Amino acid sequence: MVKYQFTNKGPGIIWLPFWVLVSARPRQWLKNLALFAPLVFEGAFFNPEKFFLTVYGFFVFSMMASGIYIINDIIDLKKDLAHPFKSKRPIAAGRINRQAAFVAAIILILASLFLSQGLGAFFFSAILAYATLQIAYSLFLRSLILIDVMAIASGFLLRVYAGAVLIDAHVTVWFILTVASLALFLAIGKRRSERTLLLGAGVRDLNTREILHHYPETLLDSLTVMFATACWFSYTMFTFLQPPPSAGPQVLVLFGDYLPRTFLASKWLMGSVPFVIYGVMRYLYVIYEKKEGESPERILLSDTPLLATVVIWIVLVFVVIYGADILPTRFLHYIQ
Repeated sequence: MVKYQFTNKGPGIIWLPFWVLVSARPRQWLKNLALFAPLVFEGAFFNPEKFFLTVYGFFVFSMMASGIYIINDIIDLKKDLAHPFKSKRPIAAGRINRQAAFVAAIILILASLFLSQGLGAFFFSAILAYATLQIAYSLFLRSLILIDVMAIASGFLLRVYAGAVLIDAHVTVWFILTVASLALFLAIGKRRSERTLLLGAGVRDLNTREILHHYPETLLDSLTVMFATACWFSYTMFTFLQPPPSAGPQVLVLFGDYLPRTFLASKWLMGSVPFVIYGVMRYLYVIYEKKEGESPERILLSDTPLLATVVIWIVLVFVVIYGADILPTRFLHYIQ
């Protein structure tokens, strides 16, 4: 459900920046954290040059994404007016007129393209491809069954590749399969939750989301199970076949005192697999039992067990890959 504060305020020059910010959907910037994935698994997170370069790329990419979201709201104005929740968006609710919103979107898009040129030709190509894909999605791709979710997944892949080319990182096949499977899983879950929410709100004909006519529940259920399985399996293969660059000397020393040589291979990242499996199962629970899933980023921030699982997974990944930088040398001295 879409919720905004200050809904008693009408359009005006004073409130214009606020409603532009709301229309830009900063919460959706969570998706752009995918740019950091190559940095983390490359073992370069604590490299100042590459880290700040990725942060800069993140904000440039977020500017583009926000501009596209505003363009999408302009294109969807009539449909959003008939939607029980999207009608509360600033443009549909009349908080900001289409002309002002369009100018703001163009400024964001052009600024993003201009800044991305300084980050290299490949990053510029990735962000331009993302913008083209998203506009095509808003215009016609989202009306094509199955193609719509593949377009959503492609957007995540472009984010990952943008982050990789930014720091000249290597991206493995299993990692790409993991990202693609996760993106497809979230996209299908989004479709199923949209259908559930609209039907629950009494919108029986689903006219505000015509593509849902072509997605029967049986198909959505089958695709959800398929991509949920592909997601955790691909990640498992990634951790097993593509170990991190280094487990860190502190980690190896710590574990080397207590474990046989059999377990000293750099496959400790597999320890994060149970948390990924639980996260997938928890998200399935959210979709089927809590009837949510229309907004993955909102679920991540509001569902405590899922958020805790993600935090634990992040900590574990950092300990395995960056143990040499995280674990204090003094502590390791005492345990030897």
